[in-house]
Amino acid sequence: MQSGFVHLASQIAAMLQDKIKQLIAREVAAIQNIPIDGSIAGVVNLIHRQVHERSGKVVISGIGKAGQIGINIATTLSSTGTPAIFLHPSEAQHGDLGVLQPNDVMLLISNSGKTREILELVQLTRNLYPEINIIALCGQQQSPLADHAHHLLYTGDPKEICPLGLTPTTSTTVMTVVGDILIVLLMEKIGFTREEYAKRHHSGYLGDKARQNPDSN
Repeated sequence: MQSGFVHLASQIAAMLQDKIKQLIAREVAAIQNIPIDGSIAGVVNLIHRQVHERSGKVVISGIGKAGQIGINIATTLSSTGTPAIFLHPSEAQHGDLGVLQPNDVMLLISNSGKTREILELVQLTRNLYPEINIIALCGQQQSPLADHAHHLLYTGDPKEICPLGLTPTTSTTVMTVVGDILIVLLMEKIGFTREEYAKRHHSGYLGDKARQNPDSN
């Protein structure tokens, strides 16, 4: 009897491991399906021109899970030499839109490209600065946000691994990857150094590590 329970538990564990492998494989496939069509390079050049040559900044917005991805992109850009902020789309309607300046770049995130608050932010932004550059990071090429944007970072319309097909899972993974690519390419374009990194990280493990001789790590 004991051996039967052990055998059953082993089978269940093996099935779970297989399921986990399948889920990881689907996420990896979604990453590999991100289009490599020159759009990311174009956005890097735009951000470099507006931020590093014209003293603007990247203003990132999204709501829900997309907003959380936006916060991560904004803080990581700032910590690696490209000034960026996160603007909550609802707060923008209550005065925070005033943070915008003419040379800024807007990076708006919505997987569906139909998020009401983001579409309203597009209109509010253009009422203030009609010529401001807008980048859309979304999973739908045919969407209102994509239509309004000057530049589209298309994620490839990944299917969520959520069993309901609803919860942002795979879509947020690919958004994060696109954000990481933008960050790394900008770091390389501006020649961001370890010394500059250390200036922005006074405390914590990364700050200490940045101030160490890399050969000693």
